[in-house]
Amino acid sequence: MAGSSHGHTPAAWTGVMIAFIGFCVSGAFMVMAQPAGFWAGLGVVVLGGIIGWIMSQMGMGQPKDAHKALLTTQERETASVEG
Repeated sequence: MAGSSHGHTPAAWTGVMIAFIGFCVSGAFMVMAQPAGFWAGLGVVVLGGIIGWIMSQMGMGQPKDAHKALLTTQERETASVEG
């Protein structure tokens, strides 16, 4: 979507990268038939979500009113094109 800033924040990138690493670890241990490693990888996935949320709360995420501002801008552009 043009004009969207969804996910372009340090909190989003960090959380997703940690979760992706956990997903890869979990997948590797699943293939090796090692349940403890599989569950440890899933724990890393959850940890990625928690760290992303914490970083967002610390101000490194998208501002709460960013979506509202984007919608207002798009509504103005749509009105100017139609009118």
